[in-house]
Amino acid sequence: MSALEVIVSGTMLAQTVRMTIPYACAAVGGVLCERSGVINIALEGTLLASALASVVVCFATSNPFAGIATGVTCGAAIGLVHAVLVVGGRVDAIVSGIALNVMAAGGTRFLLRGLYGSSSNSPRVEGLSGLKRAGSLVRTLSDPFFVATLGAVAMVAWMLHRTRFGLRLRACGEDPSAARAVGVDVARVRVAAVTLGGAVTGLGGTALAYDLHQFQAGMSGGRGFIALAAVIVAGWRPWPAAFACLAFAALDALQIVLQNQTNLPPQVLAMLPFVTTLGALVLVSKRRAGAMRAPAGLGHHPH
Repeated sequence: MSALEVIVSGTMLAQTVRMTIPYACAAVGGVLCERSGVINIALEGTLLASALASVVVCFATSNPFAGIATGVTCGAAIGLVHAVLVVGGRVDAIVSGIALNVMAAGGTRFLLRGLYGSSSNSPRVEGLSGLKRAGSLVRTLSDPFFVATLGAVAMVAWMLHRTRFGLRLRACGEDPSAARAVGVDVARVRVAAVTLGGAVTGLGGTALAYDLHQFQAGMSGGRGFIALAAVIVAGWRPWPAAFACLAFAALDALQIVLQNQTNLPPQVLAMLPFVTTLGALVLVSKRRAGAMRAPAGLGHHPH
């Protein structure tokens, strides 16, 4: 098949949708964190740590659902640590995020070698079994991780605009001092939002590991940072962030196809999603629309 035929095929679409899942989960987690006023660049480390946690438990118990629960719990735990450091300890959010990313990168390699005697990958796990006889696109659209991701995006969008907790969360992100003045416990709301965001991101890390049927060192591959860029491009809104992730995943899938269809160096093609992300951020930074601004209280503590 020619490169164009591959690009417009159902297999390419299925691969794009499948690759969107970890991006979208991390982006939704980022929306929850940042709409509450807490900067979170630890999405990358959360994806990585939850991927390993899910594989370790799945391999030990031969129970993929136990692995999923562990991955989500690991993500929530990392979110809780970040929230406690930033909200309770007043640690700079960027410093906390970098520290958690470094710990995840080094810690996963250390545990990988300690548990399985390898610094590169874990043993194979089966993961979830879908509709084996269906086409690739049908299998992808019926995949429990895809359904759960859609549910997470819809739930967060509904919660932010239709619930009392969502109203308080947005108030904490816009003006934490005013929110506290009317009786909102800003610290509690922010800790809850960042912990929940970590849990959703942990689901994405688990999906990433199960998709490859193993954990690979550094397998997050910058997805957490691209997801954070998607949050900014989408104006801190769940559904637009998910669609931005779909576009970034399409570029990720495209560079894999082009590596097999062209003679260009793979290193050049691998840069495609990141270069496009930078370009999108530059374009967004030049826009003046109010809907595209960050929450006014992002990174600020109540006085």
